[in-house]
Amino acid sequence: MKIITEEILIKLIKTHGLENYLTDLMKVLKEDFSRWQEFNKIPRPSMQVPGGVLELMPICDDKHYTFKYVNCHPKNPQTGLMTVVATGQLSRIDTGYPLMFSEMTLLTALRTAATTALVTDKMARKDSHVLAIVGTGAQSEFLVKAMGLVRKISEVRYFDIDFLAMDKFEQNMKNSKFKLTRCADAREAVKGSDIITTCTACKAHVDVIKNSWINSGVHINGIGGDTVGKTELEFKILSRSKIVIEYFDQCVIEGEIQRFDKREAKEKVHAELHELFTGKKSGRINDSEITLYDSVGVALEDYSALRFTYELANRYKLGQELNLTPILKNPKDLISMLY
Repeated sequence: MKIITEEILIKLIKTHGLENYLTDLMKVLKEDFSRWQEFNKIPRPSMQVPGGVLELMPICDDKHYTFKYVNCHPKNPQTGLMTVVATGQLSRIDTGYPLMFSEMTLLTALRTAATTALVTDKMARKDSHVLAIVGTGAQSEFLVKAMGLVRKISEVRYFDIDFLAMDKFEQNMKNSKFKLTRCADAREAVKGSDIITTCTACKAHVDVIKNSWINSGVHINGIGGDTVGKTELEFKILSRSKIVIEYFDQCVIEGEIQRFDKREAKEKVHAELHELFTGKKSGRINDSEITLYDSVGVALEDYSALRFTYELANRYKLGQELNLTPILKNPKDLISMLY
């Protein structure tokens, strides 16, 4: 069984190149979403616990099964811990044996950014060049780098209620090719932006973005509303927007659309992602539409990231090989391991 530690994954990505990794992962994601019907999937089981949420994200096709364990604890940074951490596994379908166990904190940031960029390419105006980031936590730099691969971003306007998080973002992005504009509040960040991306951690129904700030032609990526009782957009924005989602059965529980009843949500949603990537449904059709990607993150994205990382690990001969399952001469003689 191949073990991908944080150190090994960093080496793998540096060997392949970050932009190459994101670009190639986007291709894998598009391929996998385009065969959506081949996957056995369920809305992720989640447990609301004091201070956060714990989730398990399983999915499989006829070759591989993957799962990810992930948390979200917004107060963790107060004690020096990350808000979100994750681990994941890739297994064979034919035998059930695991092929790889991997860190997935970094992989989750990469797959979220790559998926968001894919959707942005379908939904944002072609001439979009000003990007707003509201929430400059651990995910923010990945989102900016990925969206720079699908649009010619000339300015990034950013805001976070945590000034230190903005300092961190500014330091990490200071050598980028676009203008960085630090903003005093979310309204200032949104002003004049073509693409608005929200990625906040507060576990509540919060109007991070107000309806009155949204002009025609804008594309919105709502990334942070990803669990029960957690949303970021003023409700009125939804009725004005062409809404795309990953997986209705999960998004109606956890996304911005959780505030509709199920029947109304069905009517409000324009498309699931697989319908965009197969051409069954259109993306943006004119420059005046307000488009919204209501993202919660789904297990298929983790499947793509794990499968692609496994292929690269084999290509570059990276990863520790450890026995986390028994190796027996007689497969029925488990107790022999102890003698």
